[in-house]
Amino acid sequence: MEFQINAKDGAARAGVIKTAHSEILTPVFMPVGTCGVVKSLDTDDINTLGAKIILANTYHMYLRPGSEVMKKMGGLHGFSGFKGSFLTDSGGFQAFSLSANSKADENGIKFKSHIDGSAHFFTPTSVLDMEYA
Repeated sequence: MEFQINAKDGAARAGVIKTAHSEILTPVFMPVGTCGVVKSLDTDDINTLGAKIILANTYHMYLRPGSEVMKKMGGLHGFSGFKGSFLTDSGGFQAFSLSANSKADENGIKFKSHIDGSAHFFTPTSVLDMEYA
């Protein structure tokens, strides 16, 4: 990955982020695909919009569709059919926003699914494993 600043105006800046999957001009509109896909839009729609990157959330992808489904479908790109880049949020925000259902310790975060109440445990390694699935 590479980031290059092309222009500045005061504190504002414009540039390009180069990833293995796309070149993204900044500032950028980034559609939100919480569970790896943008609701109600297919890949053709996303491409027509000119999106180069989608924001996904590890916490939500872990719960649905889950790492096994993601792996079987060829990772996030295979699952979504989107050939551009993804920015994945670690899901750490949910550890705090859903604090009634979570408890942090030195090894990670224990939490209950907001979907069905099942118990789960995130470690830094398990989060990266999901992001790389």
